[in-house]
Amino acid sequence: MTAYDVHRDLDRTDWAILAELQRDARLSYLALGKLVGLSGPATAERVRRLEAAGIIGGYRAVVDRTRVGYTVTAFIRMTCFGGRCIRTAYTPQLFPEVIELHRVNGEDCSLLKVAVASIAHLEDLIDRLARYGHPATTLVLSTVTEHLPVPPLDAASQRDSAPSER
Repeated sequence: MTAYDVHRDLDRTDWAILAELQRDARLSYLALGKLVGLSGPATAERVRRLEAAGIIGGYRAVVDRTRVGYTVTAFIRMTCFGGRCIRTAYTPQLFPEVIELHRVNGEDCSLLKVAVASIAHLEDLIDRLARYGHPATTLVLSTVTEHLPVPPLDAASQRDSAPSER
């Protein structure tokens, strides 16, 4: 088998590889293999299979937005007007400030996470978004956690089913 059919095909070694790559995606196959108990070539094959299955969707640098001038982060809920919706109008070129765009249920149709350089920049973005619906903005004062790694599904299930301590 060259690819994984479903998440159940992932074993402890695959999850260990995923955990290490989420911690440091720049590891060499040899270094990664040492951490998970495999040879470099065996590690490379496992990583290739995870990539081929779409489980690993890419690698990227995490940039501290505030250190490069994007000092204001906000969430914007959008309620769209009829056929005009930010989800269909969105392109990175039109709205480079948008970090995330989600379709949601309820009164709003979309939730956007945005990063801007200033409150004036946020006002400009809100004005541009208003063409596609009603924007409601919430400023982020501080971030407690972000970019958490994906845990093994079994671990998440065990946490969900564990009795709560009081």
